[in-house]
Amino acid sequence: MPPLLEVMDLHTEFRTGAGLVRAVDGISYTVEAGETVAIVGESGSGKSVSALSLLRLIPDPPGRITHGEIRFAGRDIMQLSDAEMREIRGGDIGMVFQEPMTSLNPVLTIGRQITETLEQHRGADRYAAHRRAVELLGLVGIADADRRLRQYPHQLSGGMRQRIMIAIALACDPKLIIADEPTTALDVTIQAQILELMKDLTRRLNVALIIITHNLGVVARYANRVNVMYAGRLVETGSAPEVYHKPRHPYTQALLRSVPRLDRPRQERLDPVEGQPPDLMRLGSGCAFRPRCRFAVAACEQAQPPLEQAGVAGHLAACFRSQDVCREAAA
Repeated sequence: MPPLLEVMDLHTEFRTGAGLVRAVDGISYTVEAGETVAIVGESGSGKSVSALSLLRLIPDPPGRITHGEIRFAGRDIMQLSDAEMREIRGGDIGMVFQEPMTSLNPVLTIGRQITETLEQHRGADRYAAHRRAVELLGLVGIADADRRLRQYPHQLSGGMRQRIMIAIALACDPKLIIADEPTTALDVTIQAQILELMKDLTRRLNVALIIITHNLGVVARYANRVNVMYAGRLVETGSAPEVYHKPRHPYTQALLRSVPRLDRPRQERLDPVEGQPPDLMRLGSGCAFRPRCRFAVAACEQAQPPLEQAGVAGHLAACFRSQDVCREAAA
């Protein structure tokens, strides 16, 4: 059976006054039905652009998808008309955008923003749409639904606004949800509640989930597979246990070491990722992580290491010294 989502050699670029930015530079991965896949990396690594590319939401100009194939439920996304894409967005694929306060319309009630989706994609009448909206608020853990549906976004807390975004994404029973930094700007306890909620809903409803984050620690217990992005490329991909316990790329190892851990001495200092992310307009021919890497050798300057098997089946890494990285991580 083919995967629910298959991304093959996707390239997305932006033409700016300063030059050409290759924000997504040839990534390939799959998502199975009901699976949770995390895409992890620093700001500027191409995570959000790759997600927006899946829904063809890249503004043209200045951006455009220049190459690649995106297959969803057997359909080639790149070949669909604009009208067909509008049916996919919000219907078969729901999206939880990065900042709910700016994603929700400030002049429309919460109820209208949920029912609008149902009327557009499912042809529901006003009564049926309202009934479904009440049901959705209960599903995401918001009490007193009738009152909440009459309120506006500014009348809700950050955590409740994020729950509303999840309700809108779930409204039309999608097969896939893309959550772009769903816990940004929320305090730690609310972050945990939102992640637990999404985990529970995806399991109960058998919805696939792509969760985008900069924090490897956030997705440790929620993802089935992890894709690590750096400078627009995938540098490591594999099952969550393999990536966490046996990282094969220096960047993955550096991200893991920068996460606070309860099993380490309290006085121990955090080990941050040294240096700055590269300028995507001035990438050389070698490995983009080379200037920040403790494992770099001469070969890293001459060629971009291919993404190839570096451990058990399905665990891939783009590093010439992946075995050395794994041995040090295990030490």
